[in-house]
Amino acid sequence: MKLLRILALTLLPTGALACGAPVCLVDPDSLALVRVITFEDVQSGYGPGRVIDDILPLDGAVFGERFAGQFVDTNDTHDQISGNALSPLTMMPGDAGQNLSVVQFSGNTVINGYGTAGFPKREAQGEGAIAVLFDNDQSALAFDLRGGEAGVAIVTFHRRDGTVIHSVPIDPTGEFAVGFTRSDGASDIAGFVMTNTDPQGLALDTLRFGKPADLS
Repeated sequence: MKLLRILALTLLPTGALACGAPVCLVDPDSLALVRVITFEDVQSGYGPGRVIDDILPLDGAVFGERFAGQFVDTNDTHDQISGNALSPLTMMPGDAGQNLSVVQFSGNTVINGYGTAGFPKREAQGEGAIAVLFDNDQSALAFDLRGGEAGVAIVTFHRRDGTVIHSVPIDPTGEFAVGFTRSDGASDIAGFVMTNTDPQGLALDTLRFGKPADLS
């Protein structure tokens, strides 16, 4: 057992040990994650994409705009989320045309959040909040950002009872993958909300989560 504990420590991302926050931004390649959602099986479209006006349930997670109890404010044309999420954490869609779209983008299928200007306006595309609610609580996750142009994104993590664990900035944004892990190893991330103030907006692709089975 002592050897297993030592091995587990060597596998922890060094950024998680050093960041000093409840949730740490880490190299996604340092995370052993076994579940993947690529959106490739979801009906999509080019340009503004295929509008989704309700929550989007997929294998292992549900996608929408925010959680019950939260409200949408705006920063220029970008969504900002306020208010306290209720217990149990429950996914909510945005208003019609202000929720999500599924888009073919540079050979990938991605999820866009739509801001208050509404679908299919360009000034709304990628500027809405994107929320994810996992079927099971997580200790780590990763996803790919698409369309970032050196803006800022904020990812806020919630427990199943709605309480906030931590908010992590991604600054600057760009076309890359990001990973997150609980610094103490707790498996209590039930969901997250991502907002942004990127000049071109942001899309989410290839969500990865789920720890390998414990074989000890």
